[in-house]
Amino acid sequence: MFHGQLEGTGFEVLDPRFQTCIVGHARVERLWTGSRWAEGPAWFAAGRYLIWSDIPNNRMLRFDDCDGSVSVFRQPSNFSNGNAVDAEGRLISCEHLTRRVTRTEHDGSISVLAEKYDGKPFNSPNDVVVKSDGSIWFTDPSYGILFDYEGGKAPSEIGACHVYRIEPHSRVVTLVADDFEKPNGLAFSPDEKFLYIADTGITHKVNGPKHIRKLKVGSDGKSLGKSEVFVTCTEGLFDGFRIDEDGRIWTSAGDGVLCYDVDGKLIGKVKIPELVSNLCFGGAKLNRLFICGTTSLYAVYVAVNSLRLRAKA
Repeated sequence: MFHGQLEGTGFEVLDPRFQTCIVGHARVERLWTGSRWAEGPAWFAAGRYLIWSDIPNNRMLRFDDCDGSVSVFRQPSNFSNGNAVDAEGRLISCEHLTRRVTRTEHDGSISVLAEKYDGKPFNSPNDVVVKSDGSIWFTDPSYGILFDYEGGKAPSEIGACHVYRIEPHSRVVTLVADDFEKPNGLAFSPDEKFLYIADTGITHKVNGPKHIRKLKVGSDGKSLGKSEVFVTCTEGLFDGFRIDEDGRIWTSAGDGVLCYDVDGKLIGKVKIPELVSNLCFGGAKLNRLFICGTTSLYAVYVAVNSLRLRAKA
């Protein structure tokens, strides 16, 4: 375990607005290292612990905020990728190998929430977010079936990469966006009027997309309407990201964690010495940013908070 300042890390202020988002003397800490490709962090407030995926090692890891220890949470994990926590404190996971979205119940059993659309198996569910109405929205690019390193090599039966929604009680799956190359990370705005989705299509298409799009949520709360490119990545790719309570986007990129204000202006960076895949807010006040680098788990305290997910009455 590392304590203290890490070389090549820290805050980079690009706009005065970022000054109000950071604690000037706070520093990035490496909490643990030993992953092959760390992904999908999710914070569990009741237990004060973080779960994240180590995809190529086919396991999920657990960081205990009480004593700083790290242990294996689940292995094998079906090459799990993105994770989220619902309003009841249950773990929602995207599994590459089984090509499904699952929920870990309070008794430890695993329920399958979605594994097919229109009778065909998904490609490899990648990232997931839970809305306050209990619906689950997830992306389904093909990264987990392209080769055996992060899942199992297989053809795409659906034939394209889409974004889906799972109805909370019936578990009916609907297709909500079908115009993405490689949909990846996703998150709702604080008022849930917009859904932001990253497209990393440039990984497999020359001059393909490497941006985050902003999509208007329909009045029914179940569909998506108008879409526009919100920000385009200038270094590496946007992968996973989170939104704080004031609507700023904190996203992974090739040069660390980037912070964009609600107008799309890049206002600051958190520099990390590895390629960042994903991040989430945690800690007692949800003001600690947990960051998955390639091989390591990092954390830094910030001066903003994320919203707590609360189920609608």
